[in-house]
Amino acid sequence: MQTRPRPKKYVRKLEMRQPCEHGTPGIELRPYQIVLRPLVTEKGTHQSTRYNSYTFMVNPIASKAQIAAAVKELFNVRVEKVRTQTRQGKKTSARAKPGKQSDWKKAIVTLNVEDKIDFF
Repeated sequence: MQTRPRPKKYVRKLEMRQPCEHGTPGIELRPYQIVLRPLVTEKGTHQSTRYNSYTFMVNPIASKAQIAAAVKELFNVRVEKVRTQTRQGKKTSARAKPGKQSDWKKAIVTLNVEDKIDFF
């Protein structure tokens, strides 16, 4: 059985095709782009005094390893553990039109017992 003839344009396109080279995955973020702000709440204050855990609002595309490295670089502390949560945005309404706030990511960073972060 014979294959059908291919157009010359298609054959040229196949010859010009180069193999794909993959780079490192993800976007490279700076530490100040990863840790956006500390969350100072009653529960967060309790965790910081009792368990040496601090809560931050972080970039939604940041991974746990990136968050740990950013906190280490920004505050000069040793990070033991990072826990993350993706929080749902609240439903809002303005001028009788329903809307929604954007989702955000929360990180709870546990530090070494000898390290502390002073916000105030």
